[in-house]
Amino acid sequence: MSREILEAMTALGAEKGIAPERLMEALEDALLSAYKKQPGAAKYARVDVDRETGDFRVTELIVPERLEAHLIVETIDEGTVLDPETGEYVEPQDPEIDPAKFEEYKDQIDERDVTPEGFGRIAAQTAKQVILQRIREAEREQMYEEYRDRVGELITGIVQQKDSRYTLIQLRERVEALLPKGEQVDGERYEHNQRIKAVIKEVSPSTKGPSIIVSRRDPDLIKALFELEVPEIADGLVEIANVAREPGYRSKIAVVSHADGVDPVGACVGPRGSRVRMVVSELRGEKIDIIPYNDEPARFVAKALSPARVREVLVDDDGRQATVIVPDDQLSLAIGREGQNARLAARLTGWRIDIRSETEFADQSENQEYEEEETGGRCGAILTNGRRCPNAALPGSHFCGLDSHQALSRFATASVTIITGLSDEEIAELADQAKSDKDVQEIVMRAEAANAEAAEEAEEELIEDDDEPLEEPATEAELEGEGADAPEAAAPEEAAEVSEEPAS
Repeated sequence: MSREILEAMTALGAEKGIAPERLMEALEDALLSAYKKQPGAAKYARVDVDRETGDFRVTELIVPERLEAHLIVETIDEGTVLDPETGEYVEPQDPEIDPAKFEEYKDQIDERDVTPEGFGRIAAQTAKQVILQRIREAEREQMYEEYRDRVGELITGIVQQKDSRYTLIQLRERVEALLPKGEQVDGERYEHNQRIKAVIKEVSPSTKGPSIIVSRRDPDLIKALFELEVPEIADGLVEIANVAREPGYRSKIAVVSHADGVDPVGACVGPRGSRVRMVVSELRGEKIDIIPYNDEPARFVAKALSPARVREVLVDDDGRQATVIVPDDQLSLAIGREGQNARLAARLTGWRIDIRSETEFADQSENQEYEEEETGGRCGAILTNGRRCPNAALPGSHFCGLDSHQALSRFATASVTIITGLSDEEIAELADQAKSDKDVQEIVMRAEAANAEAAEEAEEELIEDDDEPLEEPATEAELEGEGADAPEAAAPEEAAEVSEEPAS
């Protein structure tokens, strides 16, 4: 073997970013594999390549029988595995002793040179294939190491192909990522050669290279986009405390400032709304509400319901529940279409939110005297006719033994109308005190959303009867979408306006 080959391998390693020693070990393994295919090859042997001259030597290892038997037994013990189907231990069929074990007993092993003549020409093709394979393996390992610690990071790629299961995105040469159907936003179309941004969701090794899964639905995408557009977030002066997102429709982010004199909402909105507009554009028009974070729950909940105006917030710290009182004309805006605004506010704050109009709260206040009558032992449930349940309450409870009334302990209201849309099985789950609030959270949120939707429909019918249609105030994102200078500049003031009204 000539020195030119060593130089070529060194250059190849430098080009591919692979250590030259690793390529030399691959060459030795390739030569050994070629030697073992020769007639009369020694049972145990190794190949040594001189790093200076490129000369190689095949050395036969003469292993004593007793040592060979001992090493084979060790190899069988290490390779024996338990078959999960049969429950029996399965031994390897053709155990091969690890060459590293020979190094441990080299003082008991004799050696002799068995390098065959003309062996270099015979082994050339085998060495080439093995070296190329090792290079591919090394490249895959390097790519995996490069991306394994980048989960949650924003990446930019080009759409290569798509089908019903996933979209293939090229990140760079010979590095591709998968955007599965479940991580795509409903309604978005990804065209060939289109450049898109996504966040890395998962990285795992595979035989064909690292499997990189990216997402367009993950809330981390919004965080990464704002960090890209807002220098204050990248510098740590402003932090995104939490994100609540319904991909493709609307998102709410809570921001907090760690520096005096820096307005977190204004920093994220940017001059004339330029920064938030860039994020909205990348998200294909998804509306974004920017909320200033507040340690006081009442104020935070009130601001989270932006753009609706809030009159009062009553909080229950133990149950992490908040009752929000809004003007009658703001009820539908506070709840949002299909309860979207209320859902996002609840996710953003981590509190269960019950939204009531001023008129509704005033009417219910006249009936909800059960807190003062607890000593009388009367059930606190409010029936559909607006009257209290006449049954006696169970010991240690505000409600009687009816499942439908026990289920009300999961809600901020005592009116049975909130569970009218639930099935008997769901009501029984709510009444089961052995279940935690987390176990029945989905049922509670669905019932509250349905109740809010019914209230909205009732309000719309009332408006139609009066023939006075109520115009819903424009949201921040809708104002920005009109392209007018004045509405864009007023966007952060809308979110700030909410904090002036509520009182905890």
